[in-house]
Amino acid sequence: MTEMQKLYLLVPLAPLAGAIIAGLFGKAIGRRAAHTVTILGMVVCLVTSFLVYRDVMGGNIFNGPVYTWLVSGNIRFEIGFLIDPLSATMMMVVSFVSLMVHIYTIGYMADDPGYQRFFSYISLFTFSMLMLVMSNNFLQLFFGWEAVGLVSYLLIGFWYTRPTAIYANLKAFLVNRVGDFGFLLGIALVLMYFGTLDYAAVFAGAGRLAGNSIELFPGESWSLMTVICILLFIGAMGKSAQFPLHVWLPDSMEGPTPISALIHAATMVTAGIFMVARMSPLFELSETALSFVLIIGAITAFFMALIATVQYDIKRVVAYSTLSQLGYMTMALGASAYSAAIFHLFTHAFFKAVLFLGAGSVIIAMHHQQDMRKMGGLAKYMPITYMTVLIGALANAGLPPFAGFFSKETIVEALHHATVPGAGFAYALAVAGVFVGGFYSFRLVFYAFHGKERFADPQHPDVKAADAEAAAAAHHDEHKHDDHSHGDHAHDKHKNEHKNERDGHGSHAPHESPAVVWVPLVLLAIPSVCAGWLIGTFVHGNYFGSAITVHPAHTAMAALAAEFHGVIAMMTHALATLPFWLAVAGAGTAWFLYIVRPELPAKLRRKWGVVVTILMEKYGLDRFNDWFFAGGARALGTGLWKGGDIAVIDNVMVNGSARLVGWIASVVRELQSGYIYHYAFAMIFGVLALLTWALIR
Repeated sequence: MTEMQKLYLLVPLAPLAGAIIAGLFGKAIGRRAAHTVTILGMVVCLVTSFLVYRDVMGGNIFNGPVYTWLVSGNIRFEIGFLIDPLSATMMMVVSFVSLMVHIYTIGYMADDPGYQRFFSYISLFTFSMLMLVMSNNFLQLFFGWEAVGLVSYLLIGFWYTRPTAIYANLKAFLVNRVGDFGFLLGIALVLMYFGTLDYAAVFAGAGRLAGNSIELFPGESWSLMTVICILLFIGAMGKSAQFPLHVWLPDSMEGPTPISALIHAATMVTAGIFMVARMSPLFELSETALSFVLIIGAITAFFMALIATVQYDIKRVVAYSTLSQLGYMTMALGASAYSAAIFHLFTHAFFKAVLFLGAGSVIIAMHHQQDMRKMGGLAKYMPITYMTVLIGALANAGLPPFAGFFSKETIVEALHHATVPGAGFAYALAVAGVFVGGFYSFRLVFYAFHGKERFADPQHPDVKAADAEAAAAAHHDEHKHDDHSHGDHAHDKHKNEHKNERDGHGSHAPHESPAVVWVPLVLLAIPSVCAGWLIGTFVHGNYFGSAITVHPAHTAMAALAAEFHGVIAMMTHALATLPFWLAVAGAGTAWFLYIVRPELPAKLRRKWGVVVTILMEKYGLDRFNDWFFAGGARALGTGLWKGGDIAVIDNVMVNGSARLVGWIASVVRELQSGYIYHYAFAMIFGVLALLTWALIR
């Protein structure tokens, strides 16, 4: 094993070691040691990821097995690594964001009794994601895929006594099982037709099988490559929360804020985007599959952004923002703009982590209040948090010179040049989504950080409306539980609450978060500003090399490359384009509604009550999920229990066999009379029957 191969192993094993120590020995070593060992593991992971990245950028690519798990005939099931520009970039993003989340967690989870357990979970989560992005075969990909899902369930349901956390966990599990079922079928078809699970072998043989067809139904022939790609993408729809398998992601907010940032920004939800980009040699052989990906992404990008405009929970606004941004990435994949999709994944990881962790900082300052109606005027109390959230909002809205502008603008322009069927529809929704994105991003900023200090005025209409909704929800809640499990934190009061100054109304004044919270925010805000300036290298250079394949017929990125004349020229050109002014218009609309005329939003909600209700109901998809997926699963389970277990196994097989034996015994008992002449008669009857049978035969 070479020195570089040892480094490859060290990248995922360092966080795994931290997870094992903190998880198994957390109580013995204490809190300080638990976060020290896991953060040390992440530092080692980040440093080694950087060394690997530098080696890859030097032209060294590795593709080989590490461990052979099973050999069946000519098929080898192996654990192996593919280290190329695509995986190396993902390793850097995952390890850096995860390290920032680990440091942030020290402050955020300071009072939580599950402190060591949480650090163990997020380190294990990082290990799982790294195994996924470093894989060189479908077996390891599926292992990482499911491991990331498993740990996410542990984290979403971290506060396992909360009914809402239990429900969110169940929803995430069921919806992802739907996606994973499709994903597994796709892998099974790959194994069936290619005879291997190795990426390189599959990609090499894809052209040979591109013309093959498969009969899903008698007389209905489908392109093999189309079926494989759509099934694989269904897996991505679950993991990367694409319509209609997106319903689990907003509910993942039931977990603590640090894991919300980790799931949404850099790990689990980006797994599907990475997977499709990795499978580009397959997707490029199916125009139908690309069109399917394109349309699903467009629907997700626009319609999920609309839901964000009516949310009051600060974390849910950011959550629906994630859904919308993932839709943009998916659209880019469908337009064969894979480099643009990964570039948006790259920039999004930073500014979305800023928004989530900034929201967490606000929640700490507000003593675990998440309703923006009870905020306002926080900028002067939390200047560092405010500036970082503002940077995140500017990047999320796609305004120059912030990172999100370059990646989102590239995607919109790629859609404009794309020739894949459905590109026009996707372009229209993408452009409309730019306005909505600008609106909800700055709605959060203006509503939470500017205007009247509503937290100090219990008689404010917004506060009274929030209290009324909370009271109504509590009244109808059938699951009563202790106060320590309410809110975004396991405790009802922050440890420093009594040290806060009181304002004129007697409430605790908000305050800036401790350094362990705001330092990661600042470190993430820096790339949120400048990461987009790497667009020339990332998108228009040959950065990914052979890691991504684009069919010559798909010329969208080639057209963009011809139009690109540098970062400054791109920003200057944007001033004359529709998306820029739509983003500005969205921000301006938010400013007018929440600063100039703050009474208007309530009036508009009453006037457009039907539309608001549809958005608050999330287009009825949650209800459909409850009825179809959750209800169907429960009905199936009940049917198997009552019909299979009780009726068939218990009543027929177990109890039925007992009754049969009992009946036979009762008959035999009657024959056992104890009289010799009865036995003699039985013998004579038997001999007669035997002779009759012999004669007839």
